[in-house]
Amino acid sequence: MKKIAIYPGTFDPITNGHVDLIQRGLRIFDQIIVAVAEKPKKAPLFSIEERTKMAKEATKRLGNVKVEPFDGLLIDYARAKGAKAIIRGLRAVSDFEYEFQMALMNRRLDSEVETVFMMPSEEYSYLTSSIVKEVASLKGSTKGLVPDIVEKEFRKKFR
Repeated sequence: MKKIAIYPGTFDPITNGHVDLIQRGLRIFDQIIVAVAEKPKKAPLFSIEERTKMAKEATKRLGNVKVEPFDGLLIDYARAKGAKAIIRGLRAVSDFEYEFQMALMNRRLDSEVETVFMMPSEEYSYLTSSIVKEVASLKGSTKGLVPDIVEKEFRKKFR
């Protein structure tokens, strides 16, 4: 039986920290589905189509990674995909409280789906999509922080 995990997020945009977690998650799981959340309340910089396209491009060389948009209850999505785990990244202690609450709620909704917390490599431990968007909007370099496709899309957005 294939071990499938869901890695959900807005990925606005996907960063090298996200890609790092996906690569390391593939050591544990047979397949990872990167679930790009709609989240219009967060007022994303990039559309769901752009975020999905960038995530597909950033992960195309990894194999066993599927990227698709999703909307709705994460646990329903996980069930529909046959996933037994949800991957969540923890950069700092400040991330833990929110992620812990979400993990407990997901466990209450379906005790068969586990949440797996993963820490990024040290070089990405400070990295957030919000930080890279701010740097890019101020015409700073995001080289090494985001995949090449994201740098290209930043140049289009912030000419």
